[in-house]
Amino acid sequence: MTLNRRKILALGTGATALAVTGTPAAAHPGPHPAPVPSDRELARSLPGGFTSRHATVGGVRLHYVSGGHGEPLLLVPGWPQTWWAYRKVMPQLARRYRVIAVDLRGMGGSDKPAGGYDKKTMAADLHALVRKLGHRQVNIAGHDIGSMVAFAFAANHPEATRKVALLDTPHPDQSEYEMRILYRPGTQTALWWWAVNQLQQLPEQLMCGRMRHVIDWLYAHSLADQSLVTDRDRDIFAHRYDSPQAVRAGTRWYQACHQDITDLAGYPTLTMPVLGIGGNYTYEDLERKLTGQATDVRMVRASKSVHYLPEEEPDVIAGALRDFFG
Repeated sequence: MTLNRRKILALGTGATALAVTGTPAAAHPGPHPAPVPSDRELARSLPGGFTSRHATVGGVRLHYVSGGHGEPLLLVPGWPQTWWAYRKVMPQLARRYRVIAVDLRGMGGSDKPAGGYDKKTMAADLHALVRKLGHRQVNIAGHDIGSMVAFAFAANHPEATRKVALLDTPHPDQSEYEMRILYRPGTQTALWWWAVNQLQQLPEQLMCGRMRHVIDWLYAHSLADQSLVTDRDRDIFAHRYDSPQAVRAGTRWYQACHQDITDLAGYPTLTMPVLGIGGNYTYEDLERKLTGQATDVRMVRASKSVHYLPEEEPDVIAGALRDFFG
């Protein structure tokens, strides 16, 4: 099947295996409850001297994992993941950078307040964290929701942004209002989570304690090779999202997109170097949007990836980030 940017939208968990093949990828057999390691244990398991820490900034307690040496590099994950989404690239990047992988407000080990889930406010969280850690300027890379926040960080705090890399997902814009809910069979899967996450209360009732099912579905439709994300990894993500507070916080990221779209209209054109890394079916859309939002754009195609780039092609992603950030 020939795909173009009209068929594949780089919106959150965008391109799907169903869109590529007409049939869903084989899903894992379902939840496999097992003891889930703590963030401290997970951080220690990675080469590079990583440690799990917390910092309170602006009244919000953020969790982050840091390690390595060199210029600071902030890594920002998306829904429904945590800092652990970067586990395959963090050891490689730690050889050159001081890697700081952050759980956004509402995510993982970070606080889950009632509000503040617009990307501008979450970018302010990260800016306050950067300052608290003693850094004047950082490189920043984000994926999915984290890519939206990384863009907002660069737009609102250019003096603190050396370079910014956006993986697979652009900042919300007016095109979100054009998303379709129904497609002809065998052409594309509707991005149902955008609609479900707009609702009040129902997502918590449906997903609380069942996030492993949600995660398995998302990987089945957005991961060409299911072996790239193990049952253990899926359990780790599901465990972090299984509470009503975590599910609710995740919905707030999507509900805030109306404000994000309004904010984007007032942002200046980015002048720092911007790297866009697109999956094989999102590359063109990401390139088109970024070239209209920044003056210095470089693009890399992760040709074997559908959406979860750091897990699907970690060597390609780590290499592209090293080449770009220097």
